[in-house]
Amino acid sequence: DNIRKDLPAEIESPIMSKISPNDLPIISISATSNLPATEFYQKMKDEYLPQIQQIKGVAEITLLGGEEREIQVKVNQNKLKLYKISLSQVVESINRSGIDLPAGKAQTDKENNSVRLIGKFATIDDIMNVQIAMQAPGMPVYVKDVASVIDGVKEINSVSRYNGVNGIGLMLKKQGDANAVEVSKLVHAKLKQIESVNSKYDVKFIIADDSTDMTIAAVNSVVDDLILAVILVSLVMFLFLRSYRNSLIVLIAIPTSLISAFSVMWLMGFTLNLMTLLAMSLIIGILVDDAIVILENIQRHLDMGKDKASAALEGRMEIGFSAISITLVDVVVFLPILFLQVFVADMLKQFSIVVITSTLTSLLVGFTLVPWLASRIGKKEDLQPTNFINRFLLWFEEQLTTFINWYGHQLEWVLRHKLIFTGIVLLLLIITVGIMKQGIIGKEMMSTGDQGKFRLNLEYDKTTTVQENNIRTQKVENFILQQPEVASLFSNIAGPSSGIGSLGVGSPNISEFTIQLKPEKERNIKTEAFMKSLREELKKEFPSVNFSMAVLGLLPKQAPIKITLSGSNLNLVMKTGNELKAIIEQIPGADNVQLSVEEGSPEYKVIPDKDKMQRLGLTTAYVGLNLRTAFTGNDDATLTENGTEFPVRIWLDDFDRKNYEDVQRLS
Repeated sequence: DNIRKDLPAEIESPIMSKISPNDLPIISISATSNLPATEFYQKMKDEYLPQIQQIKGVAEITLLGGEEREIQVKVNQNKLKLYKISLSQVVESINRSGIDLPAGKAQTDKENNSVRLIGKFATIDDIMNVQIAMQAPGMPVYVKDVASVIDGVKEINSVSRYNGVNGIGLMLKKQGDANAVEVSKLVHAKLKQIESVNSKYDVKFIIADDSTDMTIAAVNSVVDDLILAVILVSLVMFLFLRSYRNSLIVLIAIPTSLISAFSVMWLMGFTLNLMTLLAMSLIIGILVDDAIVILENIQRHLDMGKDKASAALEGRMEIGFSAISITLVDVVVFLPILFLQVFVADMLKQFSIVVITSTLTSLLVGFTLVPWLASRIGKKEDLQPTNFINRFLLWFEEQLTTFINWYGHQLEWVLRHKLIFTGIVLLLLIITVGIMKQGIIGKEMMSTGDQGKFRLNLEYDKTTTVQENNIRTQKVENFILQQPEVASLFSNIAGPSSGIGSLGVGSPNISEFTIQLKPEKERNIKTEAFMKSLREELKKEFPSVNFSMAVLGLLPKQAPIKITLSGSNLNLVMKTGNELKAIIEQIPGADNVQLSVEEGSPEYKVIPDKDKMQRLGLTTAYVGLNLRTAFTGNDDATLTENGTEFPVRIWLDDFDRKNYEDVQRLS
């Protein structure tokens, strides 16, 4: 609003949208039924959609495709000229006739009754019999004299299919603070309930894409790793400490430290998500550091013959400073993450807080719980080869001693050849820096992994209509579905994009596919390799279409490199941009190079002759209103049937709004 006064008058108000992963749809659904298309759409809009929108955490649902019932008044321009009637007269007559109007009250000293004029259209005949004008006494002109009124379908502005089957698409977004997994569970349950209640209509909801599937799979994988980590740590502790008792003490120390992490997560409103669980997996090894160091020293004092209490106290006191140093080193490594201001700062902060709190708690556990348990169940260990486990532990100790001796010899060599070893370290450092500088190791925020899912966008010429887009896209769709690696394909023709930064408005010349490949075990090709080969095949088969692809993972991906050109001369900037685009396209590895500014769609401009308009008594507003009504239509009126209102659209007949000549002929 502050810069609005500095912009040209014809510029529309800018549309601003916050770019956030929360703005992306979490679920894409395809709905089908054996009901007539218009009836199914109305049920979806009036019955099913409100039930889903009432679910806690659901923010917005976008409908794709479907056929919405609409009463269309198609005016014949030649008949308007014959009866000397304007299009605005037809619109005004219909809009003024089809209204309900409260007229007031009729009341006496004892009774009070409301008076209402009932004039809403109930049938098509009501619209057809609306009087427009009276050219002469006894010669009225009705709507049916200048127009045809049909019970039709609203102009289709998007189409949705799942695996080639037409349906109504739903793209569901969650609220910013809602848990995506919980929302997904509630939505799945509600869809099953609607299906069972409407089984006679064979209503089916197919989940075409659910982003929480990847989240759940990732979380489950991390939980499995967490359990495995605890088990492996226990086994390693048993091998090195050679004591069931000591291994048990370490095993108790791990969950005790983790419980504190859960408490902090609850206080700060965190959830068990990928980052917090990943932090817990990482710190399993860190949590036992303090416990192992302290416990090993306590065991040393026990082996010296001291009583349990003295061994626990003296063993802890001897290395208290070392344990604090170990813990603080881990803390200061993760502490700076709290002050990051990057795109995923909130997720990384959760990771950092869980690591820091758990690590500090492990120090507390190491100073309190571990010595106390050692003072109660600790025991001097004197292993004898009396059973298989003891013999194995003694054998392992021998192998460990052999390794330590070998390491000692290597360390002696290093200490005798300090200059040579220093040179080796410096050489490795130089090689590491060189690898980083040369870009041999790539950089990215987070690897998407091979989820077997990607998005394919199709862009046609800007003059392409939705109908033509649908026909051409269906051919591409059928070609892709024939690929043996493809499991499912969700089509969004001319509807709003599901990508990050979408403003919720579709384009007639753009389509979007969400493609899910078969599980990795059932295909012999990686997702990105399949995408590249598919693009080459599509370019050969459909050369007039512009294809762009993006892998779908846990985090949305945008163009990794963006270059901004600015200047006062727009033509020069555009020329330079096209030249730069051509150069970048020749660089190996560059893919889908695009300009953010494109040429506008072709249009017919109607420039009024102010002098002639003044002589004819016309205004720009009147002419503009007639133009809009002729080519877009006026849908202020409604037809009410069984309590449901259907829009009535008034515009020119199809053959009067096709081309340039029709614009010129408008009167």
